[in-house]
Amino acid sequence: MEPNFRLPLGEWVEVGLDWLITTLDSVFVFIRAFFVGAYDGLDWLLTAPPYWVIIVVFAAIAWWASSWKMGVGTAVGFAVIAGVNQWENAMHSFALVVIATVVALIISIPLGIWAASSNRASSVIKPILDFLQTMPAMVYLIPALAMFRVGVVPGIIATIIFAMAPGVRFTELGIRGVDKEVVEAGHVFGSSPARILYQIQLPLARPTIMAGVNQVIMLSLSMVVIAGMVGAPGLGGEIVLALSRIDAGLGFEAGIAVVVLAVFLDRVTASFGTNSTSRVGKNS
Repeated sequence: MEPNFRLPLGEWVEVGLDWLITTLDSVFVFIRAFFVGAYDGLDWLLTAPPYWVIIVVFAAIAWWASSWKMGVGTAVGFAVIAGVNQWENAMHSFALVVIATVVALIISIPLGIWAASSNRASSVIKPILDFLQTMPAMVYLIPALAMFRVGVVPGIIATIIFAMAPGVRFTELGIRGVDKEVVEAGHVFGSSPARILYQIQLPLARPTIMAGVNQVIMLSLSMVVIAGMVGAPGLGGEIVLALSRIDAGLGFEAGIAVVVLAVFLDRVTASFGTNSTSRVGKNS
């Protein structure tokens, strides 16, 4: 039996979105120009050199961050991407992931620090994060598409919103997990709150924060693929095209490229977290 009332929630959202688009149109134009410029610049850096140059750079990063085995595996993985003619699409997606991740971390880490320093702020932020993490990913594309039109920008905006929650949670968890006696010792020696944060809490919380960075990157990559539905360039568009054509071969090739990017980003960021844990252990 249908209820005899209806909450006009959808209408309220549409009215609010229309008001935002009308009132903040110049702000959205600036945001669009900024992200388009940042994306075009990074994308050019990744696609202008020969593909083997970028492979060497990525392999060197993996070797330095982890081991020579990871470096060799990275070289082989990216060579496979080039071999299935998905190189430019993979670099488009990589550029989008990097930009979205950097902005998401710029927002989420300070929010996590604020939540760790204030129980009241934490009680307000946590329900918002719960909402962001439980909302279906594709829903974020709708307002982003309305505000920024088809292309790379709605994909970046939706990715930032979708991926930032773990950055906030892990930052708060890491700072709250720092030994209180160490913090109290800093107060006893007359350290300011800012100095305690930057010289005690953040260094000790770094392994946990890096785990949050890793999760932000993984969520960004998953959302970038979905963003292909709104015209974001890269592997997501290839997967959407393969789905529309029922082209299993194209879908598998694009999927393999996504896997290579995911493994590279996951292992490199995880290595940074592991290395920071070792350094903290030695210093202590």
